Amino acid sequence: NTGNESWVYNDNVNSPKIQKWLKSNVPVNSEDLCRHDKWLCMMYPRLKLLRDLLNEEGVIFVSINDSEVHNIKILFNEIFSEESFIAQLVWENKEGGGSSDSKHFKIKHEYILVYAKNKENLFVKVIKIEDEERYSFEDKYVKERGRYQLVKLNSASIQYSKSLDYPIKSPDGHDIFPSYGKKRACWRWSKEKLKWGIENDFVVIKKDSHNEWAVYTKQYINMDSNGEYIERTNRPFGVINKFSSTMATKNLEELFGKKVFDYSKPYLLIKYLISLVTEGEEIILDSFAGSGTTGHAVFDLNREDGGKRRFILIEMEEEVIKKITIERITKIIKSH
Repeated sequence: NTGNESWVYNDNVNSPKIQKWLKSNVPVNSEDLCRHDKWLCMMYPRLKLLRDLLNEEGVIFVSINDSEVHNIKILFNEIFSEESFIAQLVWENKEGGGSSDSKHFKIKHEYILVYAKNKENLFVKVIKIEDEERYSFEDKYVKERGRYQLVKLNSASIQYSKSLDYPIKSPDGHDIFPSYGKKRACWRWSKEKLKWGIENDFVVIKKDSHNEWAVYTKQYINMDSNGEYIERTNRPFGVINKFSSTMATKNLEELFGKKVFDYSKPYLLIKYLISLVTEGEEIILDSFAGSGTTGHAVFDLNREDGGKRRFILIEMEEEVIKKITIERITKIIKSH
């Protein structure tokens, strides 16, 4: 919502209720915020209230585009504090080549700001690796170690150490050194670690694509380089490129049999975000419920992992609630 006269959340800043909100929640030196845009006056007391509602492990996600992202960060830093900032995620919300609205760049993204009630109390789950296909080799240890990929033992990107610059014998008796060409490099493993790797079949010495001897380590998917069993995971990426606005439109059309709502968020995006920060018993509140995307996401996530999450949806426009939000949630409940 950008503050034009037809927007749904078009608060009358002169109304006694809003004035009372502003007087109690907006700092004295923030009068310029109200002159800047009604949108900011609308957002400030709501964000203040949302912060008060959050529990100590709580987190808030806000979808925003370039138009107001800088201003909303100012509000968040004031209400939540700069220390509560977690991330500014980039959401690639447009499919294909992106928007052609700008004559300078084709924009195909928006942002999702993430702030915590208390940064120290926030736990963000790790995610499974997405490139398992890289682990394409297998050996006699596949049942316990899983498949593996080969990683060159020499590296020019780590700090050079003379103790890691030593010769390794090739199968035909030649000395293999870590440096290549004019680049000075060293091995990633010490002599002692290499001996362990050879004895435990973590090392492969073979000729590379240039017919030169090279030393590789086996990186197993289920075991680390110390022989310990692991589950390979990643921290969630700051760029989200799986879910698009087009996907959201198609989801709603499939559910209702026609187009019923503009600019809905894909429920799989909301489901993904919720899955990163919840265990299964939480209450999720959406202060701009729209078509009921968050409710849909919570139902689907609970069905998937057996959780008992609950949700609260807030929507000011009664007609939207009657015609779309409630009907969508009803349809989802019946389908589950």
